[in-house]
Amino acid sequence: MDKNNIGYAVLGLGIGSSHVKGTAELRGGRLVAICDLKTDRLEKVSSELAAEGVTVKTYTNYAEMLRDPEIDAVSIATPSGMHAEHAIMAMRAGKHVLIEKPIDVSVARAEEIVRVWKMSGVKASCVFQCRRWPCVDEIRRVLAEGKLGDVFSGFFRVNWNRSDEYFAGATIASGEAWRGTWAWDGGGSLMNQGVHTADLMQWLMGGVESVTSVTKIFNHSIETEDFTSSIVKFKNGAIGNLVSTTCNGGKTSTDIQIFGTKGSIAMDAGKITSWVVPGEDEAEMIARYADGGAAVTKNAAAATGHAFHIQDLVDAIREDRKPYIQPDEALDALKVVLAVYKSAREGREVFIREMD
Repeated sequence: MDKNNIGYAVLGLGIGSSHVKGTAELRGGRLVAICDLKTDRLEKVSSELAAEGVTVKTYTNYAEMLRDPEIDAVSIATPSGMHAEHAIMAMRAGKHVLIEKPIDVSVARAEEIVRVWKMSGVKASCVFQCRRWPCVDEIRRVLAEGKLGDVFSGFFRVNWNRSDEYFAGATIASGEAWRGTWAWDGGGSLMNQGVHTADLMQWLMGGVESVTSVTKIFNHSIETEDFTSSIVKFKNGAIGNLVSTTCNGGKTSTDIQIFGTKGSIAMDAGKITSWVVPGEDEAEMIARYADGGAAVTKNAAAATGHAFHIQDLVDAIREDRKPYIQPDEALDALKVVLAVYKSAREGREVFIREMD
């Protein structure tokens, strides 16, 4: 392996197309190959790359791609319920991996990812790009400095919309839709869309102790839910709320509010909307982060966070350090999501420790 020119590949060209775009300005590495079972996707993406002067190998056979000695690292961007299988295959082949969110839809399979990762000695990371919203570092700073006083509540709400075509349009090899299924998507509005916010919630608030939840299907023909609402008890004693939906017919938002005895913070989609922090200027903070998540980098693809995660993994390989988010940390968000489903199913408070 040439540590000055890491060979990168992408498996799955749905959300994986963003991973491909995220390699556009990759330093210390290059995109070598793409893989998808659908030849039309392969041809479309390879043609787009060729138009930009980038030539890549195309594969429909993942095992064959993993035998390519030019490939050092792989983005796993297949349906969520396939993440463990594909990540483990790559790690056993000696490839470093970046796994799309969620790490998988099963705690047991996610824990197998962790076991193989630790045994293999490769670098492994997971995508949670909302942590890269520029204002999140500021919020972490304020919380660490105790400027909000005793944090007693947090509200985390994902009010999005997805059409029926969105669910029907994503299919596996058999031609069956995978979004909105328990087997391949692992859930609906919370596992697919809201998992980012569930991760931010547990990360910012210092961990979740328990959830008491309800779920419902309001406006889609799917197996899983398109609405969840949970009372959340945090390890620090705070109590809050986690909401997710893909039914919102109004303006979409990812609304986060954190309340303390001395101040409060609110943001929406990476933009600060309220900053009541002792000794700090609210208008200045709102203006500083007015462009929200787009400020991550100048590159539009990078603004989604995929470019950051890919660059971070490549740098971790070259520098022999830990990536930004490792598989064992990605398990935390998965356990919160699965606890919500378990609580709704069983009609009771579920403690996160039950998900171990």
